[in-house]
Amino acid sequence: MTEPRNAGLSPALIESIAGLSAGCMSTLIVHPLDIVKTRMQIHRSITSPTSTTLTTVSVIRRLLTRTDQPVAALYRGLTPNLVGNATSWASFFFFKFIAERGLSALHSRGGANGSTPATARNRLTPADSFVASLAAGAMTQVITNPVWVLKTRMLSSDAGAAGAYPSMWVGAAQLLRKEGFRGFYRGLGVGMLAVSHGAVQFAVYDPARRVYFARRRRRCEAAGLGGDNDDDDDDGLHISNEATVVLSTASKLVAGATTYPLQVLRSRLQHYDAEAQFGRGISGVVRKLWREEGFRGFYRGMVPGVMRVLPATWVTFLVYENVKYYLPQWV
Repeated sequence: MTEPRNAGLSPALIESIAGLSAGCMSTLIVHPLDIVKTRMQIHRSITSPTSTTLTTVSVIRRLLTRTDQPVAALYRGLTPNLVGNATSWASFFFFKFIAERGLSALHSRGGANGSTPATARNRLTPADSFVASLAAGAMTQVITNPVWVLKTRMLSSDAGAAGAYPSMWVGAAQLLRKEGFRGFYRGLGVGMLAVSHGAVQFAVYDPARRVYFARRRRRCEAAGLGGDNDDDDDDGLHISNEATVVLSTASKLVAGATTYPLQVLRSRLQHYDAEAQFGRGISGVVRKLWREEGFRGFYRGMVPGVMRVLPATWVTFLVYENVKYYLPQWV
């Protein structure tokens, strides 16, 4: 199989552009469900009568009926969400590629069968994928945390509410004036713990993707068509859309089931007047949430979270895989 043309683009740049495209598309499609999830995560049932208990349907109905601009209400906070997700995915795939290349270089220096970094990268273990994703997630979290604070505050409040940020830029100025630079890094501690979500996801997705290519290669060889690639490098291969949906769904569900409570904690830590409403620091929020709502409180917003995360995951990975494959041929 001939090598695909790369048009002079570096693999790291291709990863970044693919991630940027994926982040933009998925955010535009599922943003309204992000609003629902955020509002359910910060809702305190102990301070509200039973009649105001939030559900996915009740939040959406409230967004649509409380304003004469329902579309604007459904897409409030889109700017920080779009900036944050696009930057996150672009940064994540860039740093992940760099980390994987470093790990591959270490493996190839070990001299196993004379492997080169290119072939060693496709033999990374699930542990290697976990470490690379963890490092990439940590770097991405530091870069994007200020945007997530602004996003959380805008998505959790109506545009006309008292003290609500009218826009991302006005909100940034108000946050800096009232809370200083440290305000932009509210929830960073739990955010760093939450990078385990991406690490778990790619520790499942990357090995499964390599198994998919290995099986396809064996089928081609059995049919006498030859392997997809003589040097066992999967970077130039195209995974089918069906396989992308299956693998991304499985990896996302595993990661979501194990790390969702961290999303609830981060939303509460980044909210307006977080200490007064939810407690001081991670331990304070955990104690107050457990005392008021028990185990179920840590999974608030799980239903809209799942409704949001699966379509977002499908769009993200379909766009990422296709842009990654076709971009070098388009440019």
